[in-house]
Amino acid sequence: VSPAADPAVISPQDPTLLIGSSLVATCTVSPDFPLKAEDLYWTLNGRRLPAASYSALGPSTLSVALARLNGSRQQSGDNLVCHSRDGGILAGSCLYVGLPPEKPVNITCWSKNMKDLTCKWAPGTEGETFLHTNYTLKYKRRWYGQDNTCQEYHTAGTYSCHIPKDLALFTPYEIWVEASNRLGVAVSDVVMLDILDVVTTDPPSDVHVSRVGDLEDQLSVRWSSPPALKDFLFQAKYQIQYRVEDSSEWKVVDDVGNQTSCRLAGLRPGTVYFVQVRCNPFSIYGSKKAGIWSDWSNPTAASTPRSERVAGGCDPKGGEQNTTLRRELKQFFGWVKKHAYGCSNLGIKLYDQWRVWLQKSHKTRNQVGKEP
Repeated sequence: VSPAADPAVISPQDPTLLIGSSLVATCTVSPDFPLKAEDLYWTLNGRRLPAASYSALGPSTLSVALARLNGSRQQSGDNLVCHSRDGGILAGSCLYVGLPPEKPVNITCWSKNMKDLTCKWAPGTEGETFLHTNYTLKYKRRWYGQDNTCQEYHTAGTYSCHIPKDLALFTPYEIWVEASNRLGVAVSDVVMLDILDVVTTDPPSDVHVSRVGDLEDQLSVRWSSPPALKDFLFQAKYQIQYRVEDSSEWKVVDDVGNQTSCRLAGLRPGTVYFVQVRCNPFSIYGSKKAGIWSDWSNPTAASTPRSERVAGGCDPKGGEQNTTLRRELKQFFGWVKKHAYGCSNLGIKLYDQWRVWLQKSHKTRNQVGKEP
């Protein structure tokens, strides 16, 4: 027997089929090998197929019938193998069973420095085709220019691609994704965008959270503006979210504006808080788009001062709260009259000073056991 001779041949070889299809495959032994049809059997992915699905089509040809095929277990194809009686492998074929690709959807893009662009998408409503499906992101300048193909895939997840350079400003781009596999091709809708309209940043850096003196219900948050955009004309707005240590629920502060500091009030005394900040650069060179929020910064933790109230004490309830509020307001205005000169001094710092004084008064009252 020639060393180059194949023991047997399977037909069809490496077919591609839709899910639910049926297939009849044949294994024909070479005349150079002394094997008959009754000496053969079939396996699919290592599992022996039942003899009831076999048919002898000649002295040295054995067929197998496969009905209502499911999607391939692996994208490299399912292994259909013809064996001799002693288990030896005579021939093999790969079955590619799946679905054609769907039209990619939900294309979103962003730029970190106005020189690059990253886009991601979703692989249609069903997604799984059971076949290796290749996705290609293409782009070009609108109205003119040739098609370009993105090269750096999986940079922001499975369905994403990064264009690192050579993009023009003040120019709209057309962007689309093509999906292809053994059963067909599908093309997404075209997305049109200007780089200036999709600028985002890294999260704000140098986030610091600290106490506000002895105020037991407040924390101060400050951060640095995004350095990547320092040379560009833009506006920025920020958001803060915070939560207590033993909770997964975040509270969001929307009205921070373009400040790089903020004071959180109404917090619980003696409690650890986690704080995050994010940035939205907008109006890049006058762009009318709303901008894209950055990711949240890494959580930064700080604790409020512990309350000095006597253990076991009860908070006032019902009408007692109103009485307490009126008493404290009376104390505040009395304190203002004594320490402030004119309305121009009525600011947050003055209020903070009074809060510290009030807390010290509570502490003295608790220690002495009578009104100060």
